[in-house]
Amino acid sequence: MLGILQPAFDKLHARGGKPPTKLRLEDRLLVTLQYWRTYLTLEHLAYEYNTVKSHIHDAIVWVEDTLILDGTFRLPGKKALTASEQPPRAVLIDVTESPIERPKKNRRSIIPARRSVIP
Repeated sequence: MLGILQPAFDKLHARGGKPPTKLRLEDRLLVTLQYWRTYLTLEHLAYEYNTVKSHIHDAIVWVEDTLILDGTFRLPGKKALTASEQPPRAVLIDVTESPIERPKKNRRSIIPARRSVIP
């Protein structure tokens, strides 16, 4: 992965411009791998590397985009699964929980509705 990121980093900073953040290239990759593997929050990673949350976010996004553009770590899509001659033995589905936002129920929101129904 460093072999892919180093030329992209050099090309990005070849003509000067905005200096890189406090994170070295190796640290950017390590932060991204920690974020993917252990699901640490950006605040925790920022505290660990003594920087701010926005630098961590920018580093993760840059590493992800650079690795995606290279194509080495790309997984086959759904069409590749259906185009194969043999059916797949197993299909993995990510079913992570996500909280649902619902309005709070309180007396003020319930009682006026009841009063309007009762004659």
